[in-house]
Amino acid sequence: MDDTATENTKVEYSAADKKRIKKATWLSVIPGFGQFYNQQTLKGILFLGLLLLFFIEMVVFGAGAIEGFITLGTTPREDHSLFLLIEGVLQLLIMVVFLIFYGAQILDANKVAKLNALNPKNVNHSAKEIIKNVFDGGFPYLLTVPAYLIMLFTIIFPVVVTLFLAFTNYNFYHIPPATLIDWTGLETFTSIFTLSTYRDTFVSVLSWTVIWTVMATTLQLIIGIFTAVVMNQSFIRGKRFFGVILLLPWAVPAFISILTFSNMFNPSIGAINEQVIPFLNSLIPFVKIPALAWKTNPFWTKVAIILIQGWLGYPYIYVLVTGILQSIPNDWYEAASIDGGTAIQKFRYITLPHIFAVAAPIFVTQYTGNFNNFNMIYLFNEGGPGSVGSGAGSTDILISWIYKLTTGQSPQYNVAAAVTIFISIVVITISMFVFSRSRAFQMED
Repeated sequence: MDDTATENTKVEYSAADKKRIKKATWLSVIPGFGQFYNQQTLKGILFLGLLLLFFIEMVVFGAGAIEGFITLGTTPREDHSLFLLIEGVLQLLIMVVFLIFYGAQILDANKVAKLNALNPKNVNHSAKEIIKNVFDGGFPYLLTVPAYLIMLFTIIFPVVVTLFLAFTNYNFYHIPPATLIDWTGLETFTSIFTLSTYRDTFVSVLSWTVIWTVMATTLQLIIGIFTAVVMNQSFIRGKRFFGVILLLPWAVPAFISILTFSNMFNPSIGAINEQVIPFLNSLIPFVKIPALAWKTNPFWTKVAIILIQGWLGYPYIYVLVTGILQSIPNDWYEAASIDGGTAIQKFRYITLPHIFAVAAPIFVTQYTGNFNNFNMIYLFNEGGPGSVGSGAGSTDILISWIYKLTTGQSPQYNVAAAVTIFISIVVITISMFVFSRSRAFQMED
C-alpha cells in the first residue's frame, strides 16, 4: 500500500499499533528519537545533529542576539542599536526555520510509524534505502528548499527589518551608535495620522500618488491598446516600419528619456516653450497658447509627467496587445459583420474582453509599477516644485517621499519604514484582489 492510498483511505489500527504510533510521535519531541524508534538510524542522526547545531548556535550567537533585539542596546557608543535589531531579526528567522523543521520531523515520525504498522517492508530503514527514497520521492524538495532559504534571507529578511524599524524611534534624534534606538510601539503610525505636520503631508502625497498612478497608467494602456488595434488592421501598409517607430520609446533607456524631457520642458529655454508651442500657434492663428510653467507650477508639472509616462509606457502594452490580437480568430469578426456589428461593437464585445482576459494581471502590474515609479518623479523635477511639508515636494509620490525621508538632512527612518509598510499593504491587497478575480490564472479542467 503506497502513501497515497494510506492518506485517502481511513485505516483502523490495532491497539498495539496505535501505541507504537503514539510512542514514535512523542519520542520525536526530541528530534531524531522518533526516527530511531522507527529504525531509521540515518534520519535520527541527521535530525539529532540539526538539534545540536541549533543549540550551539543559540549559545554562541542566538541568545545574545535575542537579548540585543529586546533591549536594542544599553550603552551608547558601545552598542549599535541598528546592528542589534538586524541580528535579532536574523535570529528570529533562524528560529522560524528550526520550528518548521521541528514540526516536520514530528510529522515524519508519525507518518513512518503508521506505514510501519501497515507494512514494515514498505518502509525504508537502511541508510541506502533512505537516500534512494530521498532522491526518488523528494527530489523536488531538494531543489526548492534551498531556493526557499535564499528567498527567506534575501527577500523576507530586509522586509521584516523594515517592519520592525517602523516600531522604533529611529530618526535624526536617535542615530546609532551615538545614541540608542528605543521601541516605541505604534507611536510612529499614530503620529502619521494624528500630527498635522505628518497627516497633511501624508494625505497630500497619497492623494497625488493615487491620481498619478491611475491617470499615467490608464493613459499608457489607452495609447498602447489603440496603437496595437490600429496596426492590426488589414488595410495598414508598412506595418514593420511603423512598428519600429512605435517601439522607439522602449529602445532608449528610460532615465535618458526622462532627463531629456526634463530639459525639453524647461520653462525658460526648453524646446516645448521655445519651439513646439510657437509652432502650434503658427498653425492655429486664432488660438494663442502661452508659454507654460512646466517645472515651476505644480499643476503643469503633474500634467507633464503624466504625458511623459504615457509616452514611455505604451510600447510595452503595444507589443503585449499585438501578440494577443494575433490569437483572436478572424471568424469571430466575420460572424459579427454578418450580424451587422459595427467596428465599435466588435471592439467592445470581442477585442477588449479577449485582451483583458489574457492581460489583466499584466495591466495590474503596470498600475502597481507606477505606484512606485521613483525614476519618473525624481529624475524629472526631484518631486518639485514647492513643498507640501515634511520634506515632500508637490509632485512627490510615496516612494520618492520615502527617499527624501531617509536621505535628507533630518532623516526619519521610522516614518519612512511606516510609509513603506503602507505601500506594501496597498500594492499587495490590490494585486491579490485583481488576480483572484482575473480568469488569466484559472486552471482549465
